Amino acid sequence: MVAANFVAVAARMSLVTFLGIWFVREARIELGTVGLAFLCENLLRGALAPAFGALSDRIGRRALLIAAALATAAVLPCFLLVQDAPSLFAWSLAMGVSGAVNMPVAAALLLDLAPAARRQSVLALNYTAMSVAYTLGVMPAGYVAERSYEVLAMLSSIGYLLVALLYAMAMRSELRLERAPVERSLLGDTVSAVRDPLFLGFAAIAFVFPLSMGLVVAASPLFAVELGLGEGFIGLVLGGNSILVAALALPVAARIEAAGPFRFLGAAALVVGAALACYAVIPDIAAALLVGTVVFSFGELVFSSAVPAAVARLAPPGRRGAYQGAWVLVGSVSMGSALFLSSVLRDAIGWRNAWLAYAALACAAGVLLFFARERLLRGSQPQT
Repeated sequence: MVAANFVAVAARMSLVTFLGIWFVREARIELGTVGLAFLCENLLRGALAPAFGALSDRIGRRALLIAAALATAAVLPCFLLVQDAPSLFAWSLAMGVSGAVNMPVAAALLLDLAPAARRQSVLALNYTAMSVAYTLGVMPAGYVAERSYEVLAMLSSIGYLLVALLYAMAMRSELRLERAPVERSLLGDTVSAVRDPLFLGFAAIAFVFPLSMGLVVAASPLFAVELGLGEGFIGLVLGGNSILVAALALPVAARIEAAGPFRFLGAAALVVGAALACYAVIPDIAAALLVGTVVFSFGELVFSSAVPAAVARLAPPGRRGAYQGAWVLVGSVSMGSALFLSSVLRDAIGWRNAWLAYAALACAAGVLLFFARERLLRGSQPQT
């Protein structure tokens, strides 16, 4: 499972990190249009994720994951065919459908395999692997992108074929699954999370975490390119962030998991706010990107494992996939809106002021999460 996630992240992020640049510079599509297409992709992924998550609660996870990997391998390199806005939106929607399966089902499967009391450590181990994969993918990908996006597309597609092979060959035994009761309808399970006021309250605050991830991964490269940095340096900085996360994620999670997943999320949001403020206030663009990304990694160390563990605690028995799917909906809308919002705010108030606005939002979420942590803990499921 960890190996499959490792390859998937390396294959996807080595390309996706630089796609905004390719669409704007090579396909000559307006940044606002690119951001809107990415938003539509994430909206579709999020809208379908609860249904696929709930379906996996009933029929199992592996077959859905294999199908999603094969679909992504076919669709991902088709960005090279994009020449205008309609073809961009067609490609983005196809990516949204293929991604709608993998994110909630893979998260639910990992939680199925993890002992309840060690979920944050297991999630941190997985995130460590993904951070290493991001580093190994993004750092050389920046240099490959400067020379040939076609080669980058081919390598990404091969990566997803390997993911499908890993699921097919390495996970052939019967997998433990907390199945949904057959008397419940699939539709009822799909929408169960959005009827849960505690989950909705948590999601209404914690959306700043995937939003900030989208800002760092998708918006900060364009911010840096427009102010004169090259893809190679950007890839080096973003990859260096992942090295730091990979080194510290597991020991940090092991240290804090006994306190529960809600305890330190407020502090993590405040650190994220400080990181986004660095992009705004440090005059030198290279230093701003480097310092802001490093500071962001310390918030990422906490929320990367604590948020999915928190969603697992909020899920009633037999609805783990459905709740992970609902969180994918929240995360997809938040992360997918980052580039579009940035294009709007850049034109309205400039990049630096936009980063200040994001920083203020993250800090406000940190305060709310601090005061809500006991309520969330009391209302969540026991760790069984």
